[in-house]
Amino acid sequence: MANPGHGQVGPTSPAPAEIFSVDAYCRSFGARVTEVDPDGGRLVLDRTAFYPGGGGQPHDLGTLSWAGSPGPGHVERVARDAGRIWHWLDGPDLPATGSTVHGDIDWGRRYLLMRTHTALHILCGVMWADYQVAVTGGNMEPGEGRLDFELDGISAGFGHLVEARVNEEIGRGLDIRVDFIGREAADEDPALVRTKATLIPRVVDPLRVIDIVGLDRQADGGTHVANTAEVGHVTVVKTESKGRANKRIRIRLD
Repeated sequence: MANPGHGQVGPTSPAPAEIFSVDAYCRSFGARVTEVDPDGGRLVLDRTAFYPGGGGQPHDLGTLSWAGSPGPGHVERVARDAGRIWHWLDGPDLPATGSTVHGDIDWGRRYLLMRTHTALHILCGVMWADYQVAVTGGNMEPGEGRLDFELDGISAGFGHLVEARVNEEIGRGLDIRVDFIGREAADEDPALVRTKATLIPRVVDPLRVIDIVGLDRQADGGTHVANTAEVGHVTVVKTESKGRANKRIRIRLD
């Protein structure tokens, strides 16, 4: 169920067919099947809380249940394909087109990913504020992740300095908002896209923006917690050089 008060969204947000984009705390939902691909073992829903993956964040896992099914179908993969979000089930049984299903997100895994993704945004905000460097790459798994930055060199104690700054921002208890901004307005703020290469197609309009109020504001499609305090303590487990001007920072949630 959705948690009221979490994941506040700006007034220009789209209709919640993609529930995860406007309410990351929704863990249970009802939907209607709009398309079935029996050969591929997958289906499309008219609305979904399953995050399809992207931006380094893995897709969600969970279950779908429907009348007449022998048991819940385990959602083992979710991904966008030809503009639609497909859900792959682990067995041969699929609901019929037009039928009603009930979805449940693997909440423990999703919430850990939300905390992890937010921790990486905090790291990104610290690096932007302190060093004015862009992100050149990144990835995450539940509870750990890494970001690459355009840096010429780092000191032996660099990881400890960054770790202290990240946990300082977590401790400030900063609210996190979701906004939707028209592409023309977004173009006026180059800091909204923090990757070194702009990978967001021009057809994406409006842009979904994650705002860690007072620290970091950038375009992002993933799921996040509502306040930095929910992240908990972060450890920088390793810093390494991946090239002359590319340095990697690996973090773990304690």
